[in-house]
Amino acid sequence: MHKLIYIAVAAIGSLLTLLAINLTPEARVLRSIVPYRFDSSDPQFARTMSSFSQGQMFRTNAVETLVNGDMIFPSMLEGVRAARSTIDVETYIYWSGAVGYEFATALAAKAKQGVEVRVLVDWVGSFPFDEDLIHVMTSAGVRFERYRPIHWYTIDRVNNRTHRKLLVVDGRVAFTGGVGIADNWRGNARSPDEWRDTHYRIEGPAVSAFQAAFGQNWLGTTGETLQGEKFYPPPVPAGALDTQLILSSQPNGSAEMELMMLAAMAAAHDHLRIGMAYFVPDDTAQQQILDVRKRGVSVDVIVPNSLTDVPLTRKASRYFWGSLLKAGVRIFEFQPTMYHPKLLIVDEAWTSFGSANLDERSLRLNDEAMLNVYGKDFADTQIDLFDQDLRRSRQISLDEWQARPLREKIADWLAARLRSQL
Repeated sequence: MHKLIYIAVAAIGSLLTLLAINLTPEARVLRSIVPYRFDSSDPQFARTMSSFSQGQMFRTNAVETLVNGDMIFPSMLEGVRAARSTIDVETYIYWSGAVGYEFATALAAKAKQGVEVRVLVDWVGSFPFDEDLIHVMTSAGVRFERYRPIHWYTIDRVNNRTHRKLLVVDGRVAFTGGVGIADNWRGNARSPDEWRDTHYRIEGPAVSAFQAAFGQNWLGTTGETLQGEKFYPPPVPAGALDTQLILSSQPNGSAEMELMMLAAMAAAHDHLRIGMAYFVPDDTAQQQILDVRKRGVSVDVIVPNSLTDVPLTRKASRYFWGSLLKAGVRIFEFQPTMYHPKLLIVDEAWTSFGSANLDERSLRLNDEAMLNVYGKDFADTQIDLFDQDLRRSRQISLDEWQARPLREKIADWLAARLRSQL
């Protein structure tokens, strides 16, 4: 009996040790801030950003801003229904409900018409998934796969998920942003049941980068290589925007996403705007923001209020606000509902959006995708939207932060110890 107990204890200890090892992120590559060298409007900024991130610059693109579910889902479904050859979907969240069913039936209908449809959902983010929805798709010919399903022999990959939100149609139209396929995003952010988020519709040469991003994870999941004109048609100019898709992935490649964000902040000379569903910057990112403030740059941050879907992350975020507030960073909590965008705007020159949050999970663990857009006109549209959200937000003062009850301060401190997993 004692021998069995010893064996059981040893087995549990070994399992816990294995989990601890695999839940611990790799050592940080970036341990110091990016120094200020030039402004975001300087031509050197775009050239340096391209060098840092290894993201190819694509010119002559068009980007349409889609605000909340009332605009986002109809545009995405219109894209699906217009497909002629291929539809590729990669998402962290695909949940059961009316939106999930509408997408499943739309994808199934196109598969029945002979369009090649591939759907890749993260095993963790989309768990549980209504098997009836999967059957609707697969019975019509949709290729449906789960990204990195967890088995005993894949425990070494349990912490590396795909958080990307990608829809690519015919290799010519792409969608990305913060939205998952779920009822939480329905409506127009009018109540707690209607999340606030932004998605984007992209046309032009940059779509090939989105197709390649999907192909990367599809290859790793199925072994199938996507190639040919139906995935990569000849590029056609669609607008006047210069764009750059930045990807992070494990086991390597995540440092480029963080370097891109820090380098963008370093180039701010007037105003840095940050809108994040999950804002838990590591020590280096905090120091980068503080360095921006030291140079006299205005910094505004919008985050969720108590309506967040991950209260633990809000607590961890709040623990680190003190030094930022003391430096003059303005922090706002969005009031009507869950705030879910992932947005950086530097001055009136540069915008980045997509799936990555300013937290360690996005920058060190997940597969993410962010599109950088260069240009004043586009930045102005995003600033207008950011300002609209500011008007629906409440500013947090240093006095209010310091006056939190002791129990909240303790809870925030405890949550902050887990920030590498949040």
